[in-house]
Amino acid sequence: MKTSSTNESDTNNTAPTTYYQFLEISVRELLIEKGVLSAEDIRNAVKEMDSRGPELGAQVVARAWVDPQFKQSLLQDAPSAVKTLGLDIGPVQLLVVENTPEVHNLIVCTLCSCYPRSLLGLPPDWYKSREYRSRAVREPRSVLLEFGTDISDEVEVRVHDSTADLRYLVLPQRPAGTGHLTEDELAALVKRDSMIGVTEVCFSAI
Repeated sequence: MKTSSTNESDTNNTAPTTYYQFLEISVRELLIEKGVLSAEDIRNAVKEMDSRGPELGAQVVARAWVDPQFKQSLLQDAPSAVKTLGLDIGPVQLLVVENTPEVHNLIVCTLCSCYPRSLLGLPPDWYKSREYRSRAVREPRSVLLEFGTDISDEVEVRVHDSTADLRYLVLPQRPAGTGHLTEDELAALVKRDSMIGVTEVCFSAI
């Protein structure tokens, strides 16, 4: 599976409109018709959401690495935990799953492209592709290898299927040799793909 960006107009990778997408369009049009929201309100909200990027998720991960109490709260009640950092993820439920020496987590949405946009920004094209959505469930280790991530047979790979109501975020393992780094320096190591679970966080001492 290619990991580079693909053209969203490519019919091979563009999923048909789902039930939830039809539902969103219907609710949006009804809210505008009833005067609850204006089209401008919706455009501004979409613009604000599209301006977000994975640096917000990286901030959450770095805080969890340096603050055990925050990490515990994050794993138990992620929406409340991220609010303490001034991050509002909206009404969607968020579940953070932790990578450990025994377990590696991988995130997918088999129905469409549900994704924690409020913390990671826009999903990459490969995440929305039919190929990734089907193969991540059937052969996750093969998919991970194509991203350069070789998971030992002794490590369990858990695949989490996102829905319209529930989104997942991977808490990667903190790489060895980073004990001297500041929280901001740690956040700079964390990339979007590691929070989806297709890669791991790497650190090379210079």
